[in-house]
Amino acid sequence: MAVQTDASWDFWIDRGGTFTDVIGRRPDGSLVAHKLLSDNREAYGDAAVQGIRDLLGVELGQPIPSATIGSVKMGTTVATNALLERKGERTLLLITKGFRDALRIGYQARPKIFARHIIKPEMIYERVVEVDERVRADAAVEKALDLAAVRAELLAALAAGIKAVAIVFMHAYRYAEHEERVAALARELGFPQVSASHEVSPLIKLVGRGDTTVVDAYLSPILQRYVAQVARDLGTHLPTRSGSPSLGGEGDVPRLMFMMSSGGL
Repeated sequence: MAVQTDASWDFWIDRGGTFTDVIGRRPDGSLVAHKLLSDNREAYGDAAVQGIRDLLGVELGQPIPSATIGSVKMGTTVATNALLERKGERTLLLITKGFRDALRIGYQARPKIFARHIIKPEMIYERVVEVDERVRADAAVEKALDLAAVRAELLAALAAGIKAVAIVFMHAYRYAEHEERVAALARELGFPQVSASHEVSPLIKLVGRGDTTVVDAYLSPILQRYVAQVARDLGTHLPTRSGSPSLGGEGDVPRLMFMMSSGGL
């Protein structure tokens, strides 16, 4: 292995549900491995950051010297665990009137075809509101959007403490104006997380597009908070949703990257 020419460490981290594995490459190019519990709140806040502290010899509570880190590449199951444990953000689903149960019904797949008692999974959205709007497949507006009515429902959700919105309208994959207007209103009212299906997953089929959009609204705040926390602890730039997947890398700022489900960074 070639010896690094700078004086920085590189880290590769797998943060799982039970254990976190950290591989560090010292400035001389040699490798060192470290393993610790992913959840040990009494000892440290985050396992990935603590693993870096341990390898660098930085005491808990002391700032991590950013200049000593070249890059951090991490794969994490934070969002997956939140989905499995149903610990995502409280989410409101806005869907075209007449389709409030479309995602619950799904495609009526029967994996156990002879089972007489079918137990369907609970929906991850907390509240569903039917929006009285409709754009046909030929782009004709069958029912105009009533933003005043939508505003009232959004304000009621905010008052109830719901902070994430998933917007799924019929044929929005191609004709997105109604979704765009509702998304703009939700952001104007102060919802931190607004997921519109034409932005998240512009698929033709309503169920697939809707499921993906709801998951995006439910999990994105969890993942964004975690990424922001790690970025702060390492002294790198905070991520933005529209920004580059790689963060930092300028001057003495560490380069922070997270693995995507596709395997890319």
